[in-house]
Amino acid sequence: MQVKNALNQAFYFDLKVKTTTFVFNFLYNMKLDFKDRTVQLIAVIIVMALGLGVAAYFVFTKDKQITEMQGQFAIDKQELEDEYESISMQYEGFKFSVENDSLLYKLENEQAKVQRLMEELRVTKATDQAEIRRLKDELSTLRKILKSYVQQIDSLHRLNEELKADNVQINKKMQETTRTLNVVSQEKKQLTEKVSLAAKLVATNVSIKAVDGRGRTQKRLRRSEQFLISFTISRNITAEPGERIIYARIMQPDGSVLTKNANNLFPFENKDIAYSSMRIIEYGGEETGVALYYDIDEFLMPGTFKVDIFADGSHIGTSTLQMED
Repeated sequence: MQVKNALNQAFYFDLKVKTTTFVFNFLYNMKLDFKDRTVQLIAVIIVMALGLGVAAYFVFTKDKQITEMQGQFAIDKQELEDEYESISMQYEGFKFSVENDSLLYKLENEQAKVQRLMEELRVTKATDQAEIRRLKDELSTLRKILKSYVQQIDSLHRLNEELKADNVQINKKMQETTRTLNVVSQEKKQLTEKVSLAAKLVATNVSIKAVDGRGRTQKRLRRSEQFLISFTISRNITAEPGERIIYARIMQPDGSVLTKNANNLFPFENKDIAYSSMRIIEYGGEETGVALYYDIDEFLMPGTFKVDIFADGSHIGTSTLQMED
């Protein structure tokens, strides 16, 4: 409104000057005799007509200019609103790409400031050029701030991509290292198994026989007082020297195990099983003969008896014996 009033005042002053100048120039060029009253009247009518015509022309032209200026002010204001809206939307977009909480907080504050100024712009009249200029200046500042944040975010994104690339390389190296360790572990396991297998004791010439009180071999159970189990542990320089516990397990024809006590157990393949006789020997890696005895105190059924030899948690030998009643 202030702009329009100022324009109107300037317009009417200019109109007065231009109209007066035009009329005087027109009359002077006509070279009329102003002493004649008829001529005077005609001159007055002409002056009035020309003045009204000129005034009407200038009023029309000036109103058109004012209307055009007001339209341009409205366009400028709308363009300014669009720019504010664009900046606000850019801040909104950052929320989906920024993971840094501190930076996100700053971006939200800047967006709130943009929206506040945008609301001020919406309620400002297009003709209030002083306020429009202030908001344009604010927009210029906002652009600079936005540019600094864009640069900061781009820098963070580049750093993040570099870290991701480094992480991929680290994971790749870790996977390669893990595969290498697995291979080494498997090779070590296989080597350990080979060493364990090589160090395993082996019982040869295993035999089981029934003997009487004088140590004579018997074929009949009724004449037998003991089972004698004998064998030789083979030479093995890989095996660790030292004490060894040897277990003999005698199985009757019906599949039951001969044992003197239900607590006579030893570990084998993750469970405890019964043994018939046991002996501790000293093994130095050379061939070692071993003999174990089992006293026959119970009634036994004739048939095939089987003996199994165990040491170091492994089955190292076996043999069978056919007995009569």
